[in-house]
Parts: sequence; structure tokens; C-alpha cells
Amino acid sequence: MIKNIVFDISNVLAPFRFEEYLAEKGFDGAMIKRIIKASAMTPYWTEYEKGKLTYEEAMDAFISMDSAIADELHKAYDSCSGIMGKYDYTEGWIGELKEAGYKLYCITNFTPAGYEQCYDCISFIEEFDGCVFSFREGIVKPDPEIYKILLRKYKLKAEECVFIDDTEENVLSAEKLGITGIVFTGYEEAVSRLAEIVK
Repeated sequence: MIKNIVFDISNVLAPFRFEEYLAEKGFDGAMIKRIIKASAMTPYWTEYEKGKLTYEEAMDAFISMDSAIADELHKAYDSCSGIMGKYDYTEGWIGELKEAGYKLYCITNFTPAGYEQCYDCISFIEEFDGCVFSFREGIVKPDPEIYKILLRKYKLKAEECVFIDDTEENVLSAEKLGITGIVFTGYEEAVSRLAEIVK
């Protein structure tokens, strides 16, 4: 019997507006690709999401990947307010699931700056029964340990959980532990798939 719904946040409950955010800062398409390549596409980003690097250390690491765009990298990340957005369905979905009696949790890869500066876009987590953030635990999805942390911390049984994430690799990792998985491709499809699982 499913008792717990576990969500990813980015692109499931709140959009990760990376390219739009950089465009709003005045960067053209070529520079956006270059900024992403020097930052989010490097192992340093993962270490930042793990909380292993401070903001200053992460910026130094990104700049080391492409020192010619040091100023652009600083402009891109000096403030990341706006990198997350809001979906109009999120609060209603959370409310419906809580009213139906489910416990709600999240497991998400997040940088400390993203959490602090974009909290208004993810404040719905205050309605959750528990959350596991990568930067607090020092580990990121799809490492199986991050799912085990959730299960241990909140005394959950894997077979009583459904995990919803937009990245198939993350879902497969959860499924190997006995958690039922849904690869998120859209709100309506996820609601339909969840209804099939819990009926």
C-alpha cells in the first residue's frame, strides 16, 4: 500500500529556468552555452550541489574552466534569484495529496545558493513531512545512498513510497531499492500514472 509520495523539485514541482534566467541577464545563446559548459557541465557543479564547495570555491572552479569569461560567470551567479520559477499546478497537487492522506517528501539536488535565494519558489516544502537536500547530505541523486537517507531519516518503507523525478536515471536508482518510480514528463500524465499505482 502506498503511503508516501516523494518528489523531486526541479522541473517537477518548480521549473529550473536556467537558460531563460541567463538570457534575462543579457547573455546571448552562444555565451549561455559557454557559461553552462564552464559551470553546470563540470564535476564542480556536482560538488557544489553536494555542499562540498562554498560559493567562492565553486566560482573559482568555474572560472578555471574558462578564465576568459570570468566576468560573465560572476554576473551569471552573483545572484541566482530567478533561476527557479513556479508551476500553477503545484500547490493544488500538494493539497490534494495531503487531503487524500498521503505523507509528502522530497529528494532533490540543490545548491546552497539556489535554496537560499529561490526559497520563495519552493516554499511549498513547508507543507511536506520531510525533505532531503543534496547540499545538506553531501550526496546527490542518483546515488542510492540519498534514497536510503530518506528512508532511514523518516522511518519509511520503500514499498510504501512512490518517487517522482524528471530524470530516468534517478527513478531507476530508487526502483532498485524497492521504491515505485514515475518518470515525470508532465503534470497530467504524472497524476494519471500515480492514480494507477495507488488504486
